[in-house]
Amino acid sequence: MILICGEALIDMVPLELPGRGEVFLPCPGGSPCNTAVAIGRLGAPVCFLGRISRDFFGELLMKRLRENKAETDLIVRSDQHSTLAFVRLEPGKEPVYGFYTEGAADRSFSPEDLPPALPPEIDCIVFGSIAMTMEPAASTIESLILREKNRKAAVISFDPNIRPFMIHDRAASIARYETWIAASTIVKLSEADIDFIYPGIGGNGALEKILGMGPRLAVCTLGADGAQAALRREDGSLLRVRAPGNDLPVVDTVVDTVVDTIGAGDTFHGALLSWLELRGKMSDSALAALSGEELSAALSFSNKAASLVCARQGAEPPLLSEVEALEHNPGA
Repeated sequence: MILICGEALIDMVPLELPGRGEVFLPCPGGSPCNTAVAIGRLGAPVCFLGRISRDFFGELLMKRLRENKAETDLIVRSDQHSTLAFVRLEPGKEPVYGFYTEGAADRSFSPEDLPPALPPEIDCIVFGSIAMTMEPAASTIESLILREKNRKAAVISFDPNIRPFMIHDRAASIARYETWIAASTIVKLSEADIDFIYPGIGGNGALEKILGMGPRLAVCTLGADGAQAALRREDGSLLRVRAPGNDLPVVDTVVDTVVDTIGAGDTFHGALLSWLELRGKMSDSALAALSGEELSAALSFSNKAASLVCARQGAEPPLLSEVEALEHNPGA
């Protein structure tokens, strides 16, 4: 089972209404929540760990997780309000966010909210995103990751999902990011993440630098150009794989137009972990033994899942059947 840690919030997504102009539609979101939904829809077992409000937005988030087969037993409920993330969308650009987090439930995730031990079926722990820029949530999740790293019982997967406007001290933040990278088995980044942490060294250089800190697998998403990965073998050699992006075919309601990219990276991460989980590859030794063909297939599967979410408004990850249909479509 895959454990997701971090924020669950409400994305306020812009809409144009005739005669009203721009309005905002509240949609359940937050990178960890989106990743949990993606994993649940792709058929892998998943649970969520965090603090969620009892307000009506919190109820919406709980319903979202449960309807997508994410277990919620480890969630702590709170009377604090839910975080709101207003989204600005512009053609050809990454979404821009404005976060309202002061005193929010997910930001207030605290050490006393952590279970003393994780269920034994947990074989992967996922963390990252804006939860790691806010206290006490960041230190709470960090303590869990370092505790479980020492136990060596689970793969740890880190997605920085950096929002530079949430970071006030770049040097201090990078030092913490490198602590978290060193504690991780898998690191999934975007090109924007790499440009922030390691500007000027390029994707291949960044992935190699990351693997030198201890992770087994480092993956960089490249938007429409797909993804690339580097894997460190047991003998220290590196396996490098690149998988191209996917043109969106016309299949049922899927159209060949990008609506927005909200949740694309989260869906890619969830799809990658689902691929590994469902094939019995969720361990450090199994990752080290992946063949080039297997790693390429994992990246291709994840690219297709991400391309499907880009054809929909907001973070709406696909079902496994939809990704499989795209995999078998000759135009994909």
